Amino acid sequence: MRKMYADTLIELAAKDEKVIALEADLSSAITTSKIKDQLKDQFLNLGIMEAEMIGTAAGLSVTGFKPFVHTFANFATRRVYDQVFVSLAYAQLNAVILGSDAGVTAEHNGGTHMPFEDLSLMRIIPHNKVYEASDSTMLRHLLHKGYNEKGLTYIRTIRKKAVKLYGEEDTFETGSKLLREGNDIALLASGIMVSDALEAADQLAEEGIEAMVMDMYQLKPIDKEAVLKAAKTGAIVTAENHNVIGGLGSSVSEVLAEESPAHLYRVGIREKFGQVGTTSWLKEDYRITVEEIVEQAKKLILKKANIA
Repeated sequence: MRKMYADTLIELAAKDEKVIALEADLSSAITTSKIKDQLKDQFLNLGIMEAEMIGTAAGLSVTGFKPFVHTFANFATRRVYDQVFVSLAYAQLNAVILGSDAGVTAEHNGGTHMPFEDLSLMRIIPHNKVYEASDSTMLRHLLHKGYNEKGLTYIRTIRKKAVKLYGEEDTFETGSKLLREGNDIALLASGIMVSDALEAADQLAEEGIEAMVMDMYQLKPIDKEAVLKAAKTGAIVTAENHNVIGGLGSSVSEVLAEESPAHLYRVGIREKFGQVGTTSWLKEDYRITVEEIVEQAKKLILKKANIA
């Protein structure tokens, strides 16, 4: 994922001298350190001063530049929220913010660096577009999308290798991707949980349960049509590497409450801070696993049938 970010920056910068990459001393973590000599004047390292980086991005945007801002997602949101809100969003300026090390993938950086709330914070900024990239092909597309669109774009991603979900022929225009049809229940997932949702659907199929699977990569604006299609099954499980408050589960439940009520369970982080651990161990501890998706899907199907 981080290699795709660096490669895409090179691609965009080569065709537009106004593209500029901003880092806060984490260029080695996202591999832009390997391309800074190629970018030359189109690369700025502001040091460990994230608020200054956002202010610089705002100033560059005012003068016609197209800033791409990267830091870990906790620093890109919690630490600099007022600067993002006022200097970029309120001022109606253009910038793409990449928040990396999403959720439990922050691993050994621990609780202070583990973002479970970044999507919540970014969703409530007026007119901000919010995405979570599921694989490298999608990340490249979202970076191009942020480049081409006006306003503020927030893209959440992991830094390391993601499960390959898409080919070069895939497009990402509607805000969601239908990966599997099913009439019994719908599994709506984002980021690293998309591959888990597909595996959960395989396990459910072995028990005669046909699960629809959707990659809900655009959290704001949410693809309402996709949610309403899922609601026709009568039962939805959302799965996210994020707090259940304010992220994908909240986005989907907002649509259901206003448009088409359905049974819903949100697989995600519940009332816990981050901690040190491997991604696999953390997923188990926070109950964001294939097994949890399967278990909650079965419970919802019983609810739907008025058995439970």
